[in-house]
Amino acid sequence: MAKNIGLSVSEPEELCDDANCPFHGTLPVRGQVITGKVVSDRMMETVVVERKYLHYVGKYNRYEKRNSRIHAHNPPCISAKTGDMVKIAECRPLSKTTKFVVVEVARS
Repeated sequence: MAKNIGLSVSEPEELCDDANCPFHGTLPVRGQVITGKVVSDRMMETVVVERKYLHYVGKYNRYEKRNSRIHAHNPPCISAKTGDMVKIAECRPLSKTTKFVVVEVARS
């Protein structure tokens, strides 16, 4: 039985015993919720999510394409792979670079 994390995301079907899982552990989520594409899953229980966005440059009255890469904790019950579109939520710092956690795999 997964607990309600306060977001409109589907609960994972698998169970896990990860303490840093928002559904089965004690990790609270708050703040931003970002959608992006997993570009790397080679770290232990961590994925790199790339988010593409447009930035307005006022001098030229145009937009430029930008992207940012965010490290996110990948719980075993979700286990996102490279190429998946995922939804990540902000949480407390889990390591030097990891301050988000994967809460849903939107599509493969």
